[in-house]
Amino acid sequence: MTDTAGKPVGPGPGAGASATGDGLIRRRRRRWGRNSALGAAVLLVVAAGAGWAVYARLSANITADEAAAAELARFERERPTALVRDAQNILLIGSDTRAGAGNGKYGKDAGTERSDTTILLHLAADRHSATAVSLPRDLMVDIPSCGQKDGRRSDPVFAMFNHAFQVGGSACTIRTVEKLTGIRIDHHMVLDFSGFKEMVDAVDGVQVCLKEPVDDKAAKLKLPAGKVRLDGEQALGFVRARKSLGNGSDTERMERQQRFLGALVNKVQSILLNPVKLYPVLNAATSSLTTDPELASLGGLYQLVRGLRDIPSEHVQFLTVPRESYVYDANRDQLVEPEAETLFARLRADRPVVVTRENAQEIPGQDTGSGTADDPSPAPTFRGRTAAEQTCE
Repeated sequence: MTDTAGKPVGPGPGAGASATGDGLIRRRRRRWGRNSALGAAVLLVVAAGAGWAVYARLSANITADEAAAAELARFERERPTALVRDAQNILLIGSDTRAGAGNGKYGKDAGTERSDTTILLHLAADRHSATAVSLPRDLMVDIPSCGQKDGRRSDPVFAMFNHAFQVGGSACTIRTVEKLTGIRIDHHMVLDFSGFKEMVDAVDGVQVCLKEPVDDKAAKLKLPAGKVRLDGEQALGFVRARKSLGNGSDTERMERQQRFLGALVNKVQSILLNPVKLYPVLNAATSSLTTDPELASLGGLYQLVRGLRDIPSEHVQFLTVPRESYVYDANRDQLVEPEAETLFARLRADRPVVVTRENAQEIPGQDTGSGTADDPSPAPTFRGRTAAEQTCE
């Protein structure tokens, strides 16, 4: 093309270069945008895949107690009815099994598995409080006929409480507790020695305070007096020792376990919102854990514990069921009544109880003389402690 003077009309070298440069920039921007979107999508897929891998690994750590579920379903009609919606009762069982990795060094009786520690954990419906009740292993109780590993059924028997786990595992223990307390057990968890140690190590140890040095060869425990941070192995010895700590009684041992668990609760609550520290804790907590099928996944556990992180430590209570020496054998226990039934009735109805150390020498279960707006009747007082109380005094 030419103008009226006959000169060529066109973009010219400068304009042509500019147009070509703009085109390149636009094309590069489009490619960059496509690549960025693709990169972001890849990152999201990788992150989601990594998240799913972590979730799947933690969930796979947990063993579902299908045998217990089947046994409990068989006796559903005789089990107590849950009275308060959203309140939860979880039976925590510490197994002394010598089977499994790392457990054999704590004894040679690999064929025997008893409940070394059993705690009934009651979570209030409003999730404003939690009450953990220790059940003595030497408590004399009625144990029902239970299914055994060999397929046969045991005979009903009046025996020590930990015999139930030995005879029929977690299902037999649950049915024994329900028969004893009238409280419906919603969930259960069984943790062995290795799982306990790994949990303590995952939180980088737990601090306790000792008035005197400890040298217990049976528990493989040697500690100085004063403030001591226990690792997993030391913590296991601390909560299981009987000969060198306190008066050697199972009651004193349970109180020591409660002090330790209170310190552990505080330690775990402090890291719940830190993903870097939380993963090792979750991995340790699930590695040696057996639960009812409903809890046997990370999602199931999350639904249970998501409200617990907001419970103030002073509302996390620990106590031992009111007990005394068995009338026919001073080395065994029996319930103190009517105090024990008062405690069970309060938990069944999701009504408050109060724990105190000041009234340790008084009869447990006495009225405090105060109630709440929702429950004006006086809340009974029991000997115990809260997670807010320091282990070093």
